[in-house]
Amino acid sequence: MQTMHTLKNIGCAATCALLWMGLTLGNVRAENGVMADNAARIDWDAIEILDIETAQRIGLLQNPNLRAASERVNQARERVRQAQAAYWPTVDTEGSWRREEISNNQRKQRVITGGETVRAGSDDDSTNIYRVEMITTWTVFDGFRRHYDNARARFGEEENLASLKEARRLLLSSIADNYYVAQLAMENIRIADADEEFNTRQLEEARARMRVGTGSLSDVLNFEVQVNAARSARNGFERDYRLAMIGLAALMGIPDAGLPDSLKLSPLKPETDKDLAMPPDTENIDYALEHRTDIQRDQSIVNQADAGVGIARARYWPALEFRASVDGEQKNSVDYEKDDFGSTVGLFLSYPLFTGGERRSRLAEAKYIKNEAEDNLDATRIGVASDVREAIANVVTAQRELLLQQNNAELVKRNRDLVDKEYNAGQASLVRLNEAQRDLNQATSQLALARVGLRQTWKNLNVATGRILQPFEAP
Repeated sequence: MQTMHTLKNIGCAATCALLWMGLTLGNVRAENGVMADNAARIDWDAIEILDIETAQRIGLLQNPNLRAASERVNQARERVRQAQAAYWPTVDTEGSWRREEISNNQRKQRVITGGETVRAGSDDDSTNIYRVEMITTWTVFDGFRRHYDNARARFGEEENLASLKEARRLLLSSIADNYYVAQLAMENIRIADADEEFNTRQLEEARARMRVGTGSLSDVLNFEVQVNAARSARNGFERDYRLAMIGLAALMGIPDAGLPDSLKLSPLKPETDKDLAMPPDTENIDYALEHRTDIQRDQSIVNQADAGVGIARARYWPALEFRASVDGEQKNSVDYEKDDFGSTVGLFLSYPLFTGGERRSRLAEAKYIKNEAEDNLDATRIGVASDVREAIANVVTAQRELLLQQNNAELVKRNRDLVDKEYNAGQASLVRLNEAQRDLNQATSQLALARVGLRQTWKNLNVATGRILQPFEAP
């Protein structure tokens, strides 16, 4: 019975080890969660000016699509732990009860062969049989399948992590786009206000001239029309601003997709020398090929496919399994004693000699999957390089456009001021003044668009290279 006691100790030790692992992994899962429920309530009263980085940080915390992506990472992490469990033995317990009733012929045979005595006045020949068993199974060797299963699970976790980072990259880009659209609307509102102010001043002067008999009613009516046109334009730009803010709030994960009316955005800052510097091609492409999250994701898919080839090859190896069990059986009683238990210990070797070509086909399929993943990775790398080059070309174009619009806005402003003076001196017509003012509105709008466009092209370059993630990554 020493074997039985040994197996009992093995079973208890294995059970305790599994319990300890469960508690430990539970703590690790709580500590290493990709994104805890830390989207705390935002104190909007403490935020007077919402800058773009703050908007992006709030979006990273609260966007529900991003939280869903983080849950997929947690799922992948649990699959890694499931794969790791294959290295441990399993301990199972079984219990059964069955009731047997023998036939009259079997009863007579027992009496004849065994000398049993039939109890007088009783026809009950039923027996209750109780059985308990504890089985320990441990895979000693499986052709390295567990190794490749673990590798594939780890690479799957890396793929989901890369996908999460990719989702963060795209979310940061979308938040920036909406922020810049709102900033452009703010600039256009400012331009409309300036237009209204100019025409209001002209209207007051026209009314003054008409009162002293040197002006005409047509001039007054003209400037009234221009003031209304400026107010109408402002109304449209305010609509654009509100829509942009709604989109921004949705991307930030604000529950009702609404930001406080008192919240203001940062105004456009003056361009720096860095904004007007030429971005280097090679440096940006090299950085993108190393840091772009979609490349990292596709590389993880290739690694998973490679592990799949190893899993398919494992079928060509024999499998060796250790099994040990302790079992006991009692009739008409559940009062077990040590003499009621028996034990079994064994090593079992299995090797499929012929599978009808299934192993060969599975291995070929796994290799084709790997080839496909490698081709997709090559395509992604080419696409990333193309994205970077296009983004650089757009930055250069935006820089030239900005310089052109700055010069043009200065010229148009000087011309409008000259026409304004000539009109007040009676040397220019009202039509010419209206044209000069419209030209100024258009030039200043084009300048605002060029300024925002330059920032968007730089943002697109940072998105293409993956640098947009840098300010938000843990050191």
